[in-house]
Amino acid sequence: MATLSNRKVAILTEEGFEQIELTSPKAALEAAGAMVHIISPKKGKIKAWDKTNWGIEIEVDRQVSDVSPDDYDALVLPGGVLNPDKLRQNADAVAFVAAFLEEGKPIAAICHGPQMLIETDMIYGRKLTSYPSIKTDLKNAGAEWIDEEVVVDNGLVTSRRPADLGAFNKKMIEEFAEGIHEEY
Repeated sequence: MATLSNRKVAILTEEGFEQIELTSPKAALEAAGAMVHIISPKKGKIKAWDKTNWGIEIEVDRQVSDVSPDDYDALVLPGGVLNPDKLRQNADAVAFVAAFLEEGKPIAAICHGPQMLIETDMIYGRKLTSYPSIKTDLKNAGAEWIDEEVVVDNGLVTSRRPADLGAFNKKMIEEFAEGIHEEY
């Protein structure tokens, strides 16, 4: 497995993130040696959604308005229906994601997380996947939607749902170890 001992990773999230879609990638990143920060528009703690009800609360490490994309080597966008719907309305959060795309830094987004990619208006021609309910939104944004457990497009790693986390985490770590992808 690739090592991420010199990498800082931001997990950008809001209340209502799908619990396993944050906790599993975070654990995989930390096991690979990455320093991981939970970034959110909110201070304090935010609540997870766990399948059918509210789940754990996690501590926010930094507010998105107080950090720079330059502070991080890679970005994770967990899903959950509520999380990206709130995040995409926050200009600081959208700008944070856009900066990663502009600089070619690797991004891993799962389930409904790719909704944040739509908000950047920067996914035209990119190959990705997501939870099936946002397939049309991604296609309308110019993306090529592929129904596979994990899709990698030049540093952009996407998956459909929690059942895909094994493949998602593996490819996420590989792409994050590679670093910046100059072509986009």
